[in-house]
Amino acid sequence: MPQITLDQGTVHYRDTGEGEPVLLLHGYLMGGGLWEPVAERLAPDFRCVIPDLPLGAHHTPLNPGTDLSLPGIARLVARLLTALDLRRVTLVGNDLGTAVAQIVAARHPERIGRLVLTSGECFDNCPAPWFRSLVPAARVPGLLTLAFQALRLRAARRLPFAYGQLTTGALPHHLIDDWMGAFFRDPGVRRDCAEFTRNFRPAALLDATERLAAFDRPTLLAFAREDRIFPFAHGERLAALIPGARLEPVPDSRTWVMLDQPALTAHLIREFIRTTTAGDTAPADTDADTGTGTGTQASTCAHPPIGRPVHQQGVPLTRPKLT
Repeated sequence: MPQITLDQGTVHYRDTGEGEPVLLLHGYLMGGGLWEPVAERLAPDFRCVIPDLPLGAHHTPLNPGTDLSLPGIARLVARLLTALDLRRVTLVGNDLGTAVAQIVAARHPERIGRLVLTSGECFDNCPAPWFRSLVPAARVPGLLTLAFQALRLRAARRLPFAYGQLTTGALPHHLIDDWMGAFFRDPGVRRDCAEFTRNFRPAALLDATERLAAFDRPTLLAFAREDRIFPFAHGERLAALIPGARLEPVPDSRTWVMLDQPALTAHLIREFIRTTTAGDTAPADTDADTGTGTGTQASTCAHPPIGRPVHQQGVPLTRPKLT
């Protein structure tokens, strides 16, 4: 797997396909391998980059003292786009990656051409109720590690406070085994995970949500109707908030739309890119949190009405037949 060194440390990432860039973000205590069923379907037409975010299942710890708050993770994603020189990126988020994607779009839009949000943290559902107890647990040395010991047992992973609510199908134990291996193998990774978890607060996401009311890039919201953690109603609220956003329900799926409906998820992303024009971006890379950077940021975007969300008109995406 390729890796790149940023100011924050080393980031491993998958890089497949050629064409317009698509960056796919995963959730907490997960890795980028989740997105492979979608990336395989997109790779003939697009360059798919999938970083392993430092959220507990990454293989190399970041530098000590790195900002591991939600805004810090978003800043790392922005720096990754710069380091890989990716422009007019279609940024895709799922689970906690949906929260990160919102913050990147709101605070670091310079290289973002389109935004795709799938089921994940929105508004004040951050962290989701099932996982809020992890925040105080992370403030007690060693307690988070003790709590995650149970996840080494495959039977325990189906519990609601583990991975059991995230998919309608069988759990991807080969992936989870890798995630648990990364977490327990390196104390630096456990340190990173605890640091992020103890600082996990909704304030930064709520701020980003307010800013997205002025977001001028094409936006697709692909939310699972049957999600038990991240309600479909949050997709409807975002569709009413983000100008021109298109809302597409994903049937017969929970949070992990890339596993429950990989063909449909890839189709929605592909058709969304095909039927919209990426927002104009500039290589300014100004840090919205610090005001530092070079150049000037372009915030113009010329795109036609995109789709038929709850409150917009246009031509809806065509859907493949589900089998």
